[in-house]
Amino acid sequence: LEKMTDLVAVWEVALSDGVHKIEFEHGTTSGKRVVYVDGKEEIRREWMFKLVGKETFTVGATKTKAAINIDAVSGFAYEYTLEINGRSLKKYLENRLKTTNTWILNLGGTDYRIVLEKDTMDVWCNGQKMETAGEFVEDGTETHFTVADHSCCIKAVSSGKRKEGIIHTLIVDNREIPEAVE
Repeated sequence: LEKMTDLVAVWEVALSDGVHKIEFEHGTTSGKRVVYVDGKEEIRREWMFKLVGKETFTVGATKTKAAINIDAVSGFAYEYTLEINGRSLKKYLENRLKTTNTWILNLGGTDYRIVLEKDTMDVWCNGQKMETAGEFVEDGTETHFTVADHSCCIKAVSSGKRKEGIIHTLIVDNREIPEAVE
């Protein structure tokens, strides 16, 4: 593998199926553009005469739309911005905080990253969409699934406050897991 000599930007993007690393090479003398997702080459363009523009690609198991914008700042300086689903990375991540819950836990020496997509109630564990069983209970709902022979449950209970909405809690083997901040 050739050395990444023209590496100009690296981003880490947390999606439901995991945290993905996006790397971008931009050869301003050769016009080369290369996009790597998790170390795998997704796009390679040689001899691009236009040094500014946009490269679009997908990320992860969910094939999330991504784009790198290349803009000239001044002279031969360039700015690189990443968009996810048509939003700036910052806006995408702010929205993601509202639409998902993430928990990181260790079971039997293995780390697990569990993500709840609140809009669909889909549960992801280490990049795999989980089989779940939902049920209504007295004070809300429970979504049951299993991780490495451990019974897991995400409880959804109203906070009683309109601004806060619904509170989601992960319980594994009858113990509450604190939410992670990514």
